[in-house]
Amino acid sequence: MKVAITFDVEHDCPPYLTTTRGMEEGLPKLLDLMAEKRIKATFFFTAEMAKRFPELVRRVIDEGHELGSHNYNHERLDKLSFEEGKRAIEKSFKVLREFGEVVSFRAPNLQFPNEYYRVLEENGVLVDSSKATYKGYRSGVKFFGNVLEVPASTTSSVIRLPWRFQRIIHLHLKEPKVYFAHPWEFVPMQREKIRWDCRFNTGDRAIELLGTLIDHYRKEGARFYTMREFYGEYGKLKRG
Repeated sequence: MKVAITFDVEHDCPPYLTTTRGMEEGLPKLLDLMAEKRIKATFFFTAEMAKRFPELVRRVIDEGHELGSHNYNHERLDKLSFEEGKRAIEKSFKVLREFGEVVSFRAPNLQFPNEYYRVLEENGVLVDSSKATYKGYRSGVKFFGNVLEVPASTTSSVIRLPWRFQRIIHLHLKEPKVYFAHPWEFVPMQREKIRWDCRFNTGDRAIELLGTLIDHYRKEGARFYTMREFYGEYGKLKRG
């Protein structure tokens, strides 16, 4: 069974907030959990957060995780002109590649017009994870040119549901099962003026539930992948 744990590293709950509690409190907790569970994850950073918190980028890399791009400052590509979106993507890689190799991308809000695949390819990207099966994408893992699309399986709030409910959802997901969450979900957000689904079970309860999810898949004998590792596996099929 193929499973991926990924994180979209951004300021708190865009577009509602501009704070960075997720970076200051949530991301260190997540890295501690990944170390405890011996899981390698993919962390899609906005370049803005990488610039503001370089020590966390370095920790991600030093602990063996994959660094990916989540655009420059969480710009939604479906709200920009093509040229504006292209510039934002390229700026993000310029910043992030000062820390190390970056070959994966995820668009903010999982809104990714197909014309941007060629921008990713031109910028040396191997893997995209901007499509989502829960948003209607049905093509599965697929190459667009030389860029491998590995879609997200479900929205991040699912992993904060009570385990007895979310377990049923996990059973029905197709492989590879790609989960994502945000560092701000792992700090208490219950008092913030944001959507209810962004507030419930945030904080330590979210950490506990993510740990339960990882333990569940480990008992099932799953292999945990980074985005780069997916390319290594599915790329063989293309070359073959």
